[in-house]
Amino acid sequence: MGSDAGALLARKTWRTVEPLHGMIYFVPEAAEAYAALGITGTNGYFASRAAPMGAVSAEVVISTFFNFKPDLVHAAIPSAWETATPEDLITARLSAVDKAYRRLLGDDLVESDAMGRAAELARVVADHATTRLEGRPLCAGHARLDWPDQPHLALWQAQSILREFRGDGHIALLVIHELSGIEALITHGAGGDVPLALLRSTRGWSDEEWAAAEASLRRRGWLSGDTGEATFTEWGAVQRQEIEDETDRLAAAPYAKLGDEGCAELRSLTRPWSTAVSEVLFR
Repeated sequence: MGSDAGALLARKTWRTVEPLHGMIYFVPEAAEAYAALGITGTNGYFASRAAPMGAVSAEVVISTFFNFKPDLVHAAIPSAWETATPEDLITARLSAVDKAYRRLLGDDLVESDAMGRAAELARVVADHATTRLEGRPLCAGHARLDWPDQPHLALWQAQSILREFRGDGHIALLVIHELSGIEALITHGAGGDVPLALLRSTRGWSDEEWAAAEASLRRRGWLSGDTGEATFTEWGAVQRQEIEDETDRLAAAPYAKLGDEGCAELRSLTRPWSTAVSEVLFR
């Protein structure tokens, strides 16, 4: 499979399945599970996603999550580890996945043969990703976890591994392009995939810090000279697209292991489930 075809296969398959993973950051079941351990608000997000790496420092989370203001991370880590162990949080997150899937998809689907088949296919991809852990710390943390026995939880864990595999590669490219965390956010928003207002409201950066980062990107040629509006220059748009294309390429190998037919089957199985989740949570 050529590199372009492999990159496209990775992007299509990841995008189709991703809502089944990403829902954990939005469903009330997750917040309730972390609150039961004594961890509330955004602290639950940082602690639960970092937990597979163990009781790491705030600096490790800042590095691996990349685009959050450090103060926001320091407010959560390492105090979260004094409240609950990483293993407690891993268990709580899987419990939240189970409850959320059953609410959003229904018990019959959760326990169906189709769910078992989707989990089997996704695990082929994820297992191959775990053989390529060099430079991928978040993926490596998730790779150490035992596989759940229940297929719907295995599907979720497989997509978690693949999401972090892709994300670790993406961060490597942001570093190569000499983008800071906040600058990466601005270029992400300027691309139009995610509203800038949402990124500004969830990553902890002040208006002054945001303005300074935009000014830096303008000086470096990424953004046009219009103050207050994150609009790419022609060169900046090319650079951002290069990052996206290379992210797909770096994520391709695990999907190539499953192949075109296997990935097509995985997409066919999961597409209606992802649509159902997205319609409830993201629209």
